[in-house]
Amino acid sequence: MNEPKPEISLTDFQQKIKAMYYEKDVVRGVDGTFMWLMEEIGELAAALRGDDRENLAAEFADVLAWLATIANVADIDLSKAISEKYGSGCPGCSRLVCICPNEEKP
Repeated sequence: MNEPKPEISLTDFQQKIKAMYYEKDVVRGVDGTFMWLMEEIGELAAALRGDDRENLAAEFADVLAWLATIANVADIDLSKAISEKYGSGCPGCSRLVCICPNEEKP
């Protein structure tokens, strides 16, 4: 029987991805890594149109892994970036529940 794996924080995940792949990733560079991220986003788009929940979850995980990868190559701490931009609420209206007009991002 498979025991459930422990939850992993974004910081831990980014560090794990770096430990596993950084040597290859830095050689590929930001441009090459970005192209892999875009390919994974395409696979996620296809999975969103299907009804295979297991595949959908795997594609979300792949996109997040490639996002962490490109952040590592670009020397960006994702947890810090997220905290700085979204830690106090919506970057547009500064509210926890966004009240920005629908015509605007986010």
